[in-house]
Amino acid sequence: MESTEVTTIDTNNYAAMAKMSGIANEARGEKKSSSTLARLRVSHTPIMGETEINGKTVKAEVVSGGTYKLEIPNGATYYGASIEVRPYLTRFMYKRFVRGTGDTSNRFIKTVMADDLNIDLKDNDGGFNCGKPAGWIEDFNNLPDSTKDLIKSIRRTRVVFGTVKLVNAVDESGESVDVDETPFIWEIDNRDAFKNVSSVFNKLAKMQLMPLQHVFTSTTESRTIPSGQVFYVPITNLNITNKLEITKNDHDMFADFLAWVENYNKYILGEWDGRQHLHKEEAPFDASEIVDIEVDLETA
Repeated sequence: MESTEVTTIDTNNYAAMAKMSGIANEARGEKKSSSTLARLRVSHTPIMGETEINGKTVKAEVVSGGTYKLEIPNGATYYGASIEVRPYLTRFMYKRFVRGTGDTSNRFIKTVMADDLNIDLKDNDGGFNCGKPAGWIEDFNNLPDSTKDLIKSIRRTRVVFGTVKLVNAVDESGESVDVDETPFIWEIDNRDAFKNVSSVFNKLAKMQLMPLQHVFTSTTESRTIPSGQVFYVPITNLNITNKLEITKNDHDMFADFLAWVENYNKYILGEWDGRQHLHKEEAPFDASEIVDIEVDLETA
């Protein structure tokens, strides 16, 4: 179905622009393909390299853990301890990691992207919400263990689209590099990261400010899970005093991001159409599919 969304930026019409930017619900609690957007993540583990000390070559940490990682499609990967983000729009989705067995590869089940998570979302496995039961769960503890395990494996995810600048960027060897401000997508599914980045959009919505007219900076802070593993979450700081002017290029980029979301959703819906028959007889959920996405998959 052809999209009817207007792609013109009107800073005097907050209600319409808030809906298009994906923040209409914050206050209360052709086209470019996916390959054209860089992926922004938090890198939880350091990168080791070789350096010379007193004439000897030794292993050394060349990129620290807790840095931001920007993966350029068909290109290099760059790192920065902090970032400057200009968010254009945000969406929500669910996703679940499924560990492969034998000849079957690891994969993600993902839903379409939406303005909020208050509706059932079709996923690329032919179901809804990556298997999460619909509606409000009155008593989680009384659910069957298999259902509880399934729900725990499903991540609510905030997806941010915008441009990012890596502060003091380095490459995978730890060498300083110049990296232009880059259009990106950032899927945020860690609970603490979700909360911290959401605070930016909550504040913008409450003040009726458009995301793309403001910049937020973000560093990271370490967390430790019971096993002793360390991971990192974004720590954000929003600048509301400097309001950016909207240019012709901003109009074009805003339209490109909307087109990216539309193309992505069309792909997911196509997968749903082709796989929905598989859910007529659901197989029992295997709890061994669960992994610690916070650390193992580095999705921030």
